[in-house]
Amino acid sequence: MTAQTKLNQIHHKEMMLRLVIMFCGLTIAHLGVTLFLLADLGSDPFNVLIQGIFRKLSVSVEWSFLSHGRIHMAICFLIILVLLTIDKTYIKVGTILCMFCGGPIIDVFTALIQNHFNSTSSFTMRITGLICGCVILAYGMTIVMKADAGVGPNDLVAIVLSDKSKKPFSIIRIIVDACFVLIGFLLGGSVGAGTIICVFIIGPVAGLFLPVNGKIVNYIVRKIIPD
Repeated sequence: MTAQTKLNQIHHKEMMLRLVIMFCGLTIAHLGVTLFLLADLGSDPFNVLIQGIFRKLSVSVEWSFLSHGRIHMAICFLIILVLLTIDKTYIKVGTILCMFCGGPIIDVFTALIQNHFNSTSSFTMRITGLICGCVILAYGMTIVMKADAGVGPNDLVAIVLSDKSKKPFSIIRIIVDACFVLIGFLLGGSVGAGTIICVFIIGPVAGLFLPVNGKIVNYIVRKIIPD
């Protein structure tokens, strides 16, 4: 076995490991999204946009296959296409995985949780779910980002704009989330107190988790795939 072949094998194993780590983060993040949706106090900003589009289409056309998860996947696909025209170096294998897995994960968690936690739960329980959802989403998304195998298209928008403008991710994320909320609201998405809170805390909370999860991911990769 040549040195180059061995190097390629190590690179392949590392990429597979990073994809696994990324998928774990993706699952955690979408658990947080599901809690937002079921609390019914206004969902996270990106899903306000998805809700608005879903409700607009539901009123306009009678397509039985429409679901929140499928609309989520379609919008993610559209965002990826747009970003490919801007700078394709940002699009990685994991980005495509996020596109196809995000919506279905929400649908699965919704089916598992909605009988135990929904809009009929006590207000205290719903507020707790909303806050937990915010923290879980921020934690999961930073794992995805630090896995460096690709991120969800909605997060990618903030990353690209942050890099191009040389502004901190946390600030750009607030601006991007605010735009999602405005467009989603105009289309009929649910905006509540929880949504406004999310706009201003998801980015900053993610900023706190980024260095911690970066160290954790690097430690796992070095431990399993030594140099």
